[in-house]
Amino acid sequence: MTYDIRPERSGDAAEILHLVTAAFADAPHSGGTEAAIIDALRADDALTVSLVAAADGKIVGHAAISPVTIDGRAVGWFGLGPVAVLPDRQRRGIGGALVRTGLDRLRNQGARGCVVLGGPGYYRRFGFAADAQLRYPDAPAPYFMRLAFGPDIPAGRVAYHPGFAAR
Repeated sequence: MTYDIRPERSGDAAEILHLVTAAFADAPHSGGTEAAIIDALRADDALTVSLVAAADGKIVGHAAISPVTIDGRAVGWFGLGPVAVLPDRQRRGIGGALVRTGLDRLRNQGARGCVVLGGPGYYRRFGFAADAQLRYPDAPAPYFMRLAFGPDIPAGRVAYHPGFAAR
């Protein structure tokens, strides 16, 4: 299957909402609010990176990246997620391609690092690792990971955009 990864365009929002809702519909870890999170980030112009994977004339995957704060300060770090792929297109490399492209864009924009809350077995392949110095409340330590783009790694409590509060 071939697909193209591109930035979100105006007019993509409804299709992204549909695919994110479908992708997380049966996920046991989902609160069902992932699409609302993306809409909140978009409404506040907080989507630093918003990528879609398009195939056969439709959007089949999406990845969002937004700023995070550490101990209440913006320090050039970002949060990856939600990342979603339509259920019938999963396990074909689309999610991985979205993650890699998103991380490359962050690096090219001068970001200092990225955090993710997700499965260690999946996200380690991109270089993410748990770090006890970076904390996210109520997340099991192995599932909250960071990827530094340089030698400076901050320590402290990570906070996502307020749009994540619905989670």
